[in-house]
Amino acid sequence: MTPRETSAADASGALQADAQVRSSIDVPPDLVMGLLGSADENLRALERTLNADLHVRGNTVTLSGEPADVALAERAVSELIAIVAARQPLTPEVVRHSVAMLAGTGDESPAEVLTLDILARRGKTIRPKTLNQKRYVDAIDANTIVFGVGPAGTGKTYLAMAKAVHALQSKQVSRIILTRPAVEAGERLGFLPGTLSEKIDPYLRPLYDALYDMMDPELVPKLMSAGVIEVAPLAYMRGRAQPVFTKVLTPSGFRPIGELMVGDYVIGSDGQPTEILGVHPQGFKEIYRIYTQDRSSTLASGDHLWSVYTRSDRRRGKPARVLQTKEMIGNLRAAHYRRYELPLLSAPVAFAARAVPLHPYALGLLLGDGCLTCATTPSFATNDPELAEALGRLIPGIEVRRKSAVDYILNRIRRPGGPTTRANPVTAALRQLDLAGTRSDTKFVPRNYLLNSPDVRLAVLQGLLDSDGGPVTQQARTCRIQFTTVSDRLRDDVIFLVQSLGGVVYPRTRPAAGRAPGLAGGREVRHRYDSHILDIRLPEGLVPFRLQRKAAKYDAARGARPMRFIDRIEPAGTEEAVCIQVAAEDSLYVTEDFLLTHNTLNSAFIVLDEAQNTTAEQMKMFLTRLGFGSKIVVTGDITQIDLPGGARSGLRSAIDILDNVDDIHIAELTSVDVVRHRLVSEIVDAYARHEEPGSGTNRAARRASSARSRR
Repeated sequence: MTPRETSAADASGALQADAQVRSSIDVPPDLVMGLLGSADENLRALERTLNADLHVRGNTVTLSGEPADVALAERAVSELIAIVAARQPLTPEVVRHSVAMLAGTGDESPAEVLTLDILARRGKTIRPKTLNQKRYVDAIDANTIVFGVGPAGTGKTYLAMAKAVHALQSKQVSRIILTRPAVEAGERLGFLPGTLSEKIDPYLRPLYDALYDMMDPELVPKLMSAGVIEVAPLAYMRGRAQPVFTKVLTPSGFRPIGELMVGDYVIGSDGQPTEILGVHPQGFKEIYRIYTQDRSSTLASGDHLWSVYTRSDRRRGKPARVLQTKEMIGNLRAAHYRRYELPLLSAPVAFAARAVPLHPYALGLLLGDGCLTCATTPSFATNDPELAEALGRLIPGIEVRRKSAVDYILNRIRRPGGPTTRANPVTAALRQLDLAGTRSDTKFVPRNYLLNSPDVRLAVLQGLLDSDGGPVTQQARTCRIQFTTVSDRLRDDVIFLVQSLGGVVYPRTRPAAGRAPGLAGGREVRHRYDSHILDIRLPEGLVPFRLQRKAAKYDAARGARPMRFIDRIEPAGTEEAVCIQVAAEDSLYVTEDFLLTHNTLNSAFIVLDEAQNTTAEQMKMFLTRLGFGSKIVVTGDITQIDLPGGARSGLRSAIDILDNVDDIHIAELTSVDVVRHRLVSEIVDAYARHEEPGSGTNRAARRASSARSRR
């Protein structure tokens, strides 16, 4: 074998001979073929890359040349032998990348870099092939958000997807989301033929191809249908939304989600206020109404996210899984059971404490069995003297006088010398609360009691249940709490109280029409109003009764854990929608009927490809969707921006803004890291030299500028 001639640095042959050194390396006989390659292709790649002369005889490699060149050649051959010894295939490309690593400024070992396995399937192993790729992969492990920036062919997206699949298989995350903007040079989706899916799929095809290359083809459709893997255009990532008029619970009560702004507060799953970090308008979207088995409901888009448990999740103590609305449609039953259970408030909603004119337990008793017309002295009817005594203790300035076996008058205590025109304390409080003059069908719980501290709300509920409610027991069944009223408004207020404390209410109505009349003193009394019966389940630790006989019965039977299951999902038309992001650790917030929902991406590995074609607003929206336990990798080439109108790339903006933020890493790959055909690297370098004056500008703008210059 003839060594490649080296350029002479000195005209004198004697001086040149004095400057050269020789060295030899013995290769283990079983590794010689792997080192040299088929038809000595690896040896020829080494000769082209190194300045030292190489001779191979048997299993001995002889190196000659200047000391620095021989030293580099020795390291290169030793590293290549280590790679072959690790049973890794050696190719001319691997040779080229190994020498480039050794010639660089770092001290990394090519054998360590090129033998790092990320993912293996059916004999094919995915691993970094250059030093920068190794650093990129390490950065993904060490940081929550990584930007991979570099030219085409450097493996940015492929390695990120390999890390995503590995994270899913090792159960580090529960889902993978792959996305890219559907923007290309000179094309508009609206003018392309076919359905929306047929228009979008070509933009996502590289992601699909890489996914099928890394996983069993039979498994991918199953994981996608189950929502474990999602491949979608970036615009669809914004779609997890609710209609703008949907109510969301805030510290001041329910408000339309469309009125909320960044910096406002909503109520989280722990009952505490949580800040809104992002508000993202969605335009008009297909909306569905989600019903639970307790007749609660709310509205959300088809790709809105829900935390749900299955029976097996509960049995095995597994955390909630996150599913989209559309993923649950048609899959709501498992045998005769409802499949998906929604989480409930882990603690009562912590509204701020407010001063009230009447003790909350006393108000609950009066709403249940009191006469509130104020046309006469207030009265109270009960079979339990214990309740009448409680009113006397809790309302200052009144005396409870027994009129009959069940009737009590709430008289004002008159003091000698005191004013005779002062109103009865109960009457004064009822007027202040706008309850004066209400009757059985118009009673309600005043707002400053509904939006008060948990202790106040529980006391009101206890008063209502002690007067007009009670425990209901059945053989072989757990105890439930039942409350009855003929007031539509009081029914809704009791539901609010129970749900705000973390409980569940099952309402039903008995129409007045057709019901058999009751008896009062031997005479028939016909029903004038529909009767609302509420079956209530409260969380463990909340005491629903103060009346001793009811409390003893409830304690003996005990109530079951309150649960909420999704019962059905129905289309609800098209509405203007918006999505919000909250600061709560579990990303949950309270929407209509105290249902818990969320729209950020927890426990997910998210890859945004071709990010140079995002706008700054899109990039901010995407990054703020990050949930807890998730990881984001953003890849792109800032020299290939195709945004229309010369818009600034969101990728470039994000790099400038987030460069020094902790736990965010920016990995830069260059033409040296191109792992495609050798010419790709040279093409990238050639274009970089040609476009250098405007290499950071929008490619669409450069095309428009060149077109104008040709005119």
